[in-house]
Amino acid sequence: MPARTKIVANKVWLDSSRGGRGADAQGDRLVKLAGRFFKALKLSGVELSLSLVRDDEMKQLNALWRKKNKPTDVLSFPGGEMPGPGRRVLGDVVISIDTARAAAKDFGTTLDEELDLYLAHGLLHLLGYDHHSKPEAKKMEALERRLLKRPSMLSRSDEL
Repeated sequence: MPARTKIVANKVWLDSSRGGRGADAQGDRLVKLAGRFFKALKLSGVELSLSLVRDDEMKQLNALWRKKNKPTDVLSFPGGEMPGPGRRVLGDVVISIDTARAAAKDFGTTLDEELDLYLAHGLLHLLGYDHHSKPEAKKMEALERRLLKRPSMLSRSDEL
């Protein structure tokens, strides 16, 4: 009798407790969206931690990990290799709701659109995509567009 392969479902762990007003509802929506992104990227048996925070906490994280003393939109912290069977831990995506609200006003988008964009961008970073060179940025931008079915975060910026 052939051995059975156990299918390990994807999982998103959500912490929206530090995101302020509306963060719980946004977090629940983003968990569902992450599931759609996993499907589009053909990811299975993965685990993601998603945190929604305010700008004051994001500023602290950005200062600690990137030596930039200001809030940012999204930070990604890759997971490590886990021994044994089970889900592959992709890592943590931390999103600032305050920055998303401000960006929505600046870019004439909605809060949902900004948060969706940050989730796609952060997830792609966890999967090893980056934008330090033009070829890398083009590849990452194409994937963001595919996930979002609209312009990407990288199309807004001249930065690489």
